[in-house]
Amino acid sequence: MKNLFFYGTLRHVPLLEIVMGRGAGMLDVTPAHLPDFLVSSVAEGPFPMIAPSIGDRAEGLLVRGLSDDDIARLDFYEGSFAYDLVQVELSDGQKAEVYVPQPGMWTPDGPWLLSAWEAKWAALSCHAAVEVMGYMGVKTRDEVAGMFPMIRRRAGSKVHAANSLHGERTMHGRVEVMDRKRSYAHFFALDDILLRHERFDGKMTEPLDRAVFLGADAGIVLPYDPVRDRVLLVEQIRMGPLARGDASVWQLEPIAGHIDPGETPEQAVVREAQEEAGLSVRSLEKVAEVYASPGNSTEFHYIFVGLADLPDVAQGTGGLDSEGEDIRSHFLSFEALMALVTGYGAGNAPLVLAAYWLAHNRARLRLKA
Repeated sequence: MKNLFFYGTLRHVPLLEIVMGRGAGMLDVTPAHLPDFLVSSVAEGPFPMIAPSIGDRAEGLLVRGLSDDDIARLDFYEGSFAYDLVQVELSDGQKAEVYVPQPGMWTPDGPWLLSAWEAKWAALSCHAAVEVMGYMGVKTRDEVAGMFPMIRRRAGSKVHAANSLHGERTMHGRVEVMDRKRSYAHFFALDDILLRHERFDGKMTEPLDRAVFLGADAGIVLPYDPVRDRVLLVEQIRMGPLARGDASVWQLEPIAGHIDPGETPEQAVVREAQEEAGLSVRSLEKVAEVYASPGNSTEFHYIFVGLADLPDVAQGTGGLDSEGEDIRSHFLSFEALMALVTGYGAGNAPLVLAAYWLAHNRARLRLKA
């Protein structure tokens, strides 16, 4: 049996319960302090680190009597963040172990407060921890660490989903998930789900065998210059058309990208416009908040028209080398855009939706400009 001192995010009891696989009432948990150590924020992410610091004192929780299975669960979770167990002595003289980051792994960035972290990150972290711990015994901790950026994006999507604006005039009936298995997980994920749901006549369906593709929420923006009356589209290779056998694998699209954890959709599209086209968007007009294909996918789109200056010099190539992006930008006049869309030459649904929205609102936007 081991005693562990927790100084960071695992002081949030719901997260601790997910990682341990049981309720806090089944754990021996007491407040504790660790002398001559300092807890700091980390520049690389919304989590803390701990390091020796004479005269300081770290506040935390002592969890006593942890089994080998408990430690294995903690090692799997904490190991994904490159933390190792170190022996320490607490203020009251009790011996314990604490997870300490490997030297040089993180950059300390000022004080860290549990309450501030809980307000912004607790819900997302709990969703992410459910997925992480679901891979125990299936994937190595290094494999999970490599997947973690997408795990956090999927967790962020669950946070966004709790605040969805749609749903008016629809049924809010019972759904019983009888079984759910992850059939695939790498960059994206695929779940097989066995469920029953309430019918419109009030009865329950027979068990239904379904599958769902798990993506992440995306922000999408069609840049529009109301003075020059033209838009900017980007062109890049797309896996969907490639896998479908489409004659046109390179696609014309609005600017788009995943919403990073902690970002709003608005912040994401402003960032993506800069990354993909070197473009500064000065204001955003909301077009829609919609599922891409609700019958089989969690992917959700926040679509905007972004007002921007589009001089000729704005055309070119862009994208992040770190993400393997090779992106070319194009200017189209409003008339050319609508000819593309109405002639069925646009294969991208958000582009078509944003173009028709722009046609409806163009006079207002030009008048304001």
